[in-house]
Amino acid sequence: MSELQLVLDQLQEGQDEALDRLFSFIRVKSISTDPAYKNDCVTAANMACDFLQRAGFETEVVPTTGHPMVLGHYRSQGNRQAPHLLFYGHYDVQPVDPVDEWSRPPFEPSLVDDDKNGTIIHGRGSSDDKGQLLTFVEAARAWHEVTGDLPVNVTVLLEGEEECGSPSLDGFLKERAQDLKADFALICDTLQWDKDTPAITAMLRGLASIEVCVTGPNRDLHSGMYGGPAVNPLQVLSKGLAALHDETGRVLVPGFYDGVIEPDKSLIDQWSRSDFDEGAFLSDIGLDKAHGEMDCSVLEQLWCRPTLEINGMWGGYIGPGHKTVIPSKAHAKLSLRLVAGQKPDLILSELQDHLTKACGDDVKVEFSDPHGSSAVAFDLSKPHMDVARRVLKEEFGKDPILLGCGGSIPIVDVFERQLGLDCLLVGFALNDDCIHAPDEKYNVSSFQKGTRAFARMIADFGRVE
Repeated sequence: MSELQLVLDQLQEGQDEALDRLFSFIRVKSISTDPAYKNDCVTAANMACDFLQRAGFETEVVPTTGHPMVLGHYRSQGNRQAPHLLFYGHYDVQPVDPVDEWSRPPFEPSLVDDDKNGTIIHGRGSSDDKGQLLTFVEAARAWHEVTGDLPVNVTVLLEGEEECGSPSLDGFLKERAQDLKADFALICDTLQWDKDTPAITAMLRGLASIEVCVTGPNRDLHSGMYGGPAVNPLQVLSKGLAALHDETGRVLVPGFYDGVIEPDKSLIDQWSRSDFDEGAFLSDIGLDKAHGEMDCSVLEQLWCRPTLEINGMWGGYIGPGHKTVIPSKAHAKLSLRLVAGQKPDLILSELQDHLTKACGDDVKVEFSDPHGSSAVAFDLSKPHMDVARRVLKEEFGKDPILLGCGGSIPIVDVFERQLGLDCLLVGFALNDDCIHAPDEKYNVSSFQKGTRAFARMIADFGRVE
């Protein structure tokens, strides 16, 4: 019997103990954004450190200006020339508000029978990201328990501030970059296609944002005394924002689409052959038809097309009743989801010029808080991509879907930009896991099959040249 089969058997036999460890982890209220839970975050870091030690890792809890990082290192004894993998996850979780919308206490994990998903693990952090990071750690534990070794060199980095913007991450990476040297990074904080079909994230959109303020008169004005001759900043800003898109959904900012890298046609073909139900996707949010670029499918719009959105707009009087005022100022917040090939700084500059011209004369247009991160398109020909596709098919009996991600995962850009690492994104969460919402869950089948898939990957990564 092969070593891998012995490891898979060990995972099967130790399922209950693995769930117990995950439950103990979920019980820790490691809410990173709330200072009241600072000690809980330290407790979670120490617990994660203990999990890694039991899997044979040399570990360290590293203080930062915020919540601690957890570092673990494993040097293969039997395969010292094996590739070096950096695994990333995070132990912090989102707040649980509104708590009265949870069907069970969020930090008292339980197994629940679900008509759609079978048995699920209920609790905050079960999917994002405690359940997912333990999916990898349990695979490493089984290898160490069965063989006394891992066939690949591994560094583990577990962060405690992912859910509050990672304020300490840049400083930590600058100080400890040498400890994070690797051949590639594996990130388990993403999705499967559905409960029976695995996925690899092939691309991530980038994110840029900015705030605009339009000032007209030097104070708020009585609309009866000044209405007509006085410019109204809300009307001006509305006109400017309306000039950002045409009637087909395309963005009108000059140069917005310059450099856009189209995805491989095979990806588009795979998405079109998938069982994605556009009607159900839209009806679930109360809509009847797709908007955005009219000549693109919903999945294309979500995964490989850039967007410009108005996130908020305000000014004047919005309290109860009426106040007949012409406001002095009007404000809006804008965000852009970008794709590979687009340059955030250049696009933000062009956006400011376009909006300033669209707002016209006799107003002052000012911008604040511009920032952005680039999109990422992964090289599908890399050896670690081949390993992931092969072992996911072995475990699930299906080829993985190569999907895009409409959101952004900042750590990917950080790893590529600061550490020069290629990233592999394989996750086992689902769209219906209620991540960041009440009644978060993680399918037991995702935990178990994900752990087995990672056990297979660990074996095959050790054979990559």
